[in-house]
Amino acid sequence: MQNFKSQGQAQRFVSAHSAIYNNFNIERQLISRKTMRRFRSSAMEEWLAASVAAA
Repeated sequence: MQNFKSQGQAQRFVSAHSAIYNNFNIERQLISRKTMRRFRSSAMEEWLAASVAAA
C-alpha cells in the first residue's frame, strides 16, 4: 500500500480489485480443464458486459 497517494485511493483500488479478482479466481486444481475453460469464458463474458455497462 506504499505506492498509493492516499488511504482513500488504496481503498478504492482494493474494493475494485477484489470484485474483479473474485470473478476470475478459480481453484484450478479442483476442476477439470474443460470446466475451467467454461468458467473462464463465462467470467470474461460477465466482465465485458460489466465494462460496457460502466462506459
